[in-house]
Amino acid sequence: MKVYTKVEKLMGSVFTLGIAAASDSQAAQLLDIGIAEIRRIEDMLSEFKPDSETILINRSAPGKPVTVSAECFAIIKRSLDMSKLSKGDFDITVSPLKKLYRFKNTAFAMPAAEEIKSTLQTIGYTKILTDEAVQAVGFIAEGMQISFAAIGKGYAADRVKMLWKNAGVLSGYINASGDLCAFGNKPDGQPWTVGIANPDNPAEILFYIPLKDSAVATSGDYEQHFIHEGKRYSHNIDPHSGLPISGIKSVSVFSPAAELSDALATAVYVKGISKGMDFINQLPHTHCIIIDEDNQVYGSEQLQ
Repeated sequence: MKVYTKVEKLMGSVFTLGIAAASDSQAAQLLDIGIAEIRRIEDMLSEFKPDSETILINRSAPGKPVTVSAECFAIIKRSLDMSKLSKGDFDITVSPLKKLYRFKNTAFAMPAAEEIKSTLQTIGYTKILTDEAVQAVGFIAEGMQISFAAIGKGYAADRVKMLWKNAGVLSGYINASGDLCAFGNKPDGQPWTVGIANPDNPAEILFYIPLKDSAVATSGDYEQHFIHEGKRYSHNIDPHSGLPISGIKSVSVFSPAAELSDALATAVYVKGISKGMDFINQLPHTHCIIIDEDNQVYGSEQLQ
């Protein structure tokens, strides 16, 4: 057995897929299955592909839900459940707020307070309409949009893992630009490991953590942030205030599933260090590492 890998840019990220396999032909077939599945999910959830179900929903008229696939409807229902659990700190309707800001650390102007206030009228998971009987999704307010940017890659990783396991694969990983979903052990018997990067220098790994049948997602500002009046702001937006978040450079959440880790990392970022850690400490089989603006590292209670 040896490890075979394949790298592809999908869903706006670089995906690296790896499996332990007995032959070149077996590995190539399974890696292709994984890539095809991620591409299929991208076609369904993309905000930019004209035929995606996300676009179909975002173009719907207020009060007129549109029918979507059972798969897309289930993702939205899970997203709404996470919004309720996190008291709205995770919210797939936050996209219009993000469009008010530029996050490339270039010349920056804070949007006007009135612009933020008016955009907030289009934000809120409670304004999403769902009709389970016909699997329809829509909005209450004009100008609303959904985005799966915070969970799409995680969902894709979980799907690839499931397909591989059903095909008899005993060991592998899906790495989406640092968010890692892994199962089984390496051929040498050692666990797969994930590195938690220094937010100020992503090439520098602060520490390595073993993963076995679990997933980690990191929400960090090292690629997208800006400095305004001497203060560093993240690309993560508080869906309640409409303002970018400061005080945290990165949040890494470990849980049994990649979609769950993805969503929780966003929720914790919005909650902040104290409330975020309290939230994680109440969840089973879930752990968290936060690095604040002063590069102090915080770990949840059960993190070994």
